[in-house]
Amino acid sequence: MTGHKLDELDHRIVEALSRDGRSSNRQIAAELSVTEGTIRTRIKRLQNEGLIQFTVVTSFRMAGSPNLVMMGIHAEPSCVPDLATELSSIPSIGCVMVLLGRYNLMAMGLFTSLEQVHELVSTRIKTLPGVREVEVSVSIHSLKYDARMARIVPRQSVIPTVED
Repeated sequence: MTGHKLDELDHRIVEALSRDGRSSNRQIAAELSVTEGTIRTRIKRLQNEGLIQFTVVTSFRMAGSPNLVMMGIHAEPSCVPDLATELSSIPSIGCVMVLLGRYNLMAMGLFTSLEQVHELVSTRIKTLPGVREVEVSVSIHSLKYDARMARIVPRQSVIPTVED
């Protein structure tokens, strides 16, 4: 990233796209009273700097994985950055966060069976150096989920580092 400072127009473009990612540059330009070329240039820069990306968000059921699983991980503090990177490389985990509070790390994913979760936790996560304990929670009903906050389906692109 170039470290370009986002201005009010950048924020308004991102807000417009977050409401409807299929909005045309022309629609956004009209809404924000700027030219289509300005919108096109700004979106391209935001994409190139890795500040925005476009994706399709599906329902959990459509992904074939009805169980949203959260794994709170207690870890040796000195091992947290390496553990976060290692957890991020596991294909079935779609979200990894470093936390302050009850856990050092939170990993989330969609799983088709609880056996898969048990296998992952017992053979892959608990065996990682620095992992003290893993606490698993399974979502039974989702009242609200905003995919803009944390996409939990695996990405095909580069996974961000802990510093991102």
